[in-house]
Amino acid sequence: MSSESTEQTTTAPAGEPTGEVKVLVDIQSAIATPPVTAAARGLSHFGEHSLGWLAISAAGWALATRRDDAAAQRRWIEAGVGAFGAHAASVVIKRIVRRKRPHDPRIEVGVSTPSKLSFPSSHATSTTAAAILIGRAAGLPPSLLPALLVPPMLTSRLVLGVHYPSDVAAGAAIGALSAGAVIAGDRYIDSAMTTCVGRNREK
Repeated sequence: MSSESTEQTTTAPAGEPTGEVKVLVDIQSAIATPPVTAAARGLSHFGEHSLGWLAISAAGWALATRRDDAAAQRRWIEAGVGAFGAHAASVVIKRIVRRKRPHDPRIEVGVSTPSKLSFPSSHATSTTAAAILIGRAAGLPPSLLPALLVPPMLTSRLVLGVHYPSDVAAGAAIGALSAGAVIAGDRYIDSAMTTCVGRNREK
């Protein structure tokens, strides 16, 4: 883990929690049971630096290669590149915004983090991009994988107390935009290739 690991302050809380701090406290009070926290920690480790999504994308590419399916190979590569690219974009934005992670002592932090910066959530960003692009590569309905994967990952970041709700919401939006850019780029390449083939046939 990076030497830039999260450090929590121990200042006493002033009055009742408000705003996003209150949301986090309420979420942890309502659902942060030991099994839920353990599951959230597992999701955290899987999504760290988008490595879990890269592994799935690599496996999909390998299977497509065995089938000699060039189109599927490209889409699985795009899934991995898109997930990691979304993660990288979130890291850049974090360094610009420089919002600190939750540090109110009433919020229990359930996992270590590679940095002290909070906005946006890189887990939310890469997971959203991965869910859209992996679902597309696998030929699933567009909304199926995002509906199954994104809410649990976003909730896990709140249960673990390492992000504010606005962090995960912004991360999901950035991830969706990143996936959309990858898909648009893929369609542009397809269109350009089709046009090129058509012109060659006319010659």
